[in-house]
Amino acid sequence: MQRSNRHSQDQLAQRAEAVLKILCNREMKLATAESCSGGLLAALLTDIEGLSHAFERGFVTYTDLSKQELLGVDHKVLRDFGAVSRPTARAMAEGALARSGADIAVSTTGFAGPGGEGDEEGLVHFALARRGYKTVHQVESFGKIGRDFIREKCLATALSMLEETLN
Repeated sequence: MQRSNRHSQDQLAQRAEAVLKILCNREMKLATAESCSGGLLAALLTDIEGLSHAFERGFVTYTDLSKQELLGVDHKVLRDFGAVSRPTARAMAEGALARSGADIAVSTTGFAGPGGEGDEEGLVHFALARRGYKTVHQVESFGKIGRDFIREKCLATALSMLEETLN
């Protein structure tokens, strides 16, 4: 994220630290399932010294095949709805939860840009799965603001979802 400003990165780190503190206090573990964010959320969470033990694992599943193999996303979901869709985001979060020792999992899948023919650059689907709770979904259309900024907004949105579910 070379083009993003330092202030924004510091804010994301502070928010990530607060989320991890809550998880640690509740003795909860977190998993991530990332496509368009490419592991940046996992990196942000594991960069927090002294709290990263709340992070159980991260899945970076950029291809359809990896979504199927690592997260158990049904090929029919990918075929019928595409990788960038509500059903896929939900299946990714639920798959990360099922295939880890985590209590909560968040997923990102979208077009960080530039998109291909018919792809909406900046369209990202998010899902959050938590043991004992209904999976929640959120979709954002960030627009053509550039790959780095879209991926940064993915981190902010995923943190917002975590903050909301933990508060």
